[in-house]
Amino acid sequence: MPHFVAAFLSSILLILSFPQFHLGTLAWISLVPLLLSCRGTSPQRAFLYGWITGIIAFSGIVYWIVIAMHQYGNIPFLSSVMILILFAAYLGLFVGIFAALVSFFLRYFPHPSALVWAAPPTWVSLEILRTHLFTGCPWALLGYSQYQWLSIIQIADITGVYGVSFLVVMVNAFLTLLILSFRERLTIRTAPMAMSAVITITFFSLTMLYGELRQKAIHNTPDQRGVRLGLIQANIDQGQKWDPAFRQETMDRYFNLTTQAIEDHGSDPVDLIVWPEAATPFVFAIEETFRDQITALVHTQQTPLLFGSVAVKEITKESAQLLNRAYLLSSQGTVLNYYDKIHLVPFGEYVPQFLAFVNKLAHGIGDYVPGNEHTIMSGPHGRFGVAICFEVIYPDLVRQFVKQGAEYMVTITNDAWYDRSSAPYQHFSMVVFRAIENRVPFARAANTGISGFIDADGSIKRTTDLFTQTAIVDTVTVGLDRTVYTIYGDVFAYTCAGFVLGFIFLTLGLQKRRKGRPM
Repeated sequence: MPHFVAAFLSSILLILSFPQFHLGTLAWISLVPLLLSCRGTSPQRAFLYGWITGIIAFSGIVYWIVIAMHQYGNIPFLSSVMILILFAAYLGLFVGIFAALVSFFLRYFPHPSALVWAAPPTWVSLEILRTHLFTGCPWALLGYSQYQWLSIIQIADITGVYGVSFLVVMVNAFLTLLILSFRERLTIRTAPMAMSAVITITFFSLTMLYGELRQKAIHNTPDQRGVRLGLIQANIDQGQKWDPAFRQETMDRYFNLTTQAIEDHGSDPVDLIVWPEAATPFVFAIEETFRDQITALVHTQQTPLLFGSVAVKEITKESAQLLNRAYLLSSQGTVLNYYDKIHLVPFGEYVPQFLAFVNKLAHGIGDYVPGNEHTIMSGPHGRFGVAICFEVIYPDLVRQFVKQGAEYMVTITNDAWYDRSSAPYQHFSMVVFRAIENRVPFARAANTGISGFIDADGSIKRTTDLFTQTAIVDTVTVGLDRTVYTIYGDVFAYTCAGFVLGFIFLTLGLQKRRKGRPM
């Protein structure tokens, strides 16, 4: 197979592995064409093939940023496409480096069985780097493609999502090894081949066994405390959201849906109502008329309310510093607590200074500034944390909430920016892993969907359709023990990175010794 064809095939398989296609099974073979092209290829050429794979794959996975930039950010269509290509080219670098390192290792450990123990930690090392480099972009980590296969992803409570990525790459590497064994007339009975088979089958089997046992243990846990939450999906059009002419209409919709959620479940009272990110089309702390309407609603219904609103930190003559905030109101309408979003979205909530020429997507009169505290809210039946919008894609950020005492998590978002693209589905799928990693249930309130409830084992209890006006109520259980991942974080991923760095130095040492030998 020509190398460029292999790169293209891998990229298509990767695209199909993620939502909205929901063909996660393809992820287990998605890297095989690329890995085959790394055999007998220089690291420089392998980098090129990997980079092409990454550019095409990420262009197909995050194509929806064109919708957000062009339709709502007023950026010209061609400029939006160019930004997408540049973004995909950046993300593709990590796939290119992966391919180059695999090729590099295979040159000095020529038996193809090296794929099985070199490729998985190399991939994971680059995923953890991508998660933290610059502002971090852990979107579409390979493990997320398996969010529907609950048995295989329970291992995330030890390794995080990176452990699932590790296993997927290991299977890809082993399948590549099998193909090479036929192509190069290698026998499976040789020690390296047999060892590779044993390692892969053992890892896969133990992961499946752990997943089955973990799920049974969770389901057999004695009844835990329950919190009954009502999620409000008002389906406010993004084009009208900040138009002053629609303010009262927007608030009336939230009021009506909230009243409906509470009164329709009168026999089983709702403990907390949740509105989405930036639900109020005004600054809650400043605009008294609308604030009084909200506090009156809460006081009348005698139900606490969590909602998103813009807040102002500082105003100058030139601009204002804004905060993306979540408020918790008591059943009497008083502010109990609030959380300011810590991890802001580049180009949406602020523009990096070195790229200030790019238009912001966020509405507001100034740059947003980050919060600095993982605030734990105290509700009527438990303590919880709030992740706002894309914060939920950062494993360590969510982990900090649970580590500091959150017994369940709420995430609020506004995915209206992305229309009916795959973005809301991809975004929702990542919440499954945050629930498993920390063994806490999640409630997700989204302006236009997808809203829903996810149990501590990652099972999706209930969801809403996109672009529907609705309110859903369900119970989440709290009180599960803290996980290895919650306590120790990404130690697995960093161990992989340490292994790869050591392997690189070892390989360079072998290279130096070979060059130093007399002819």
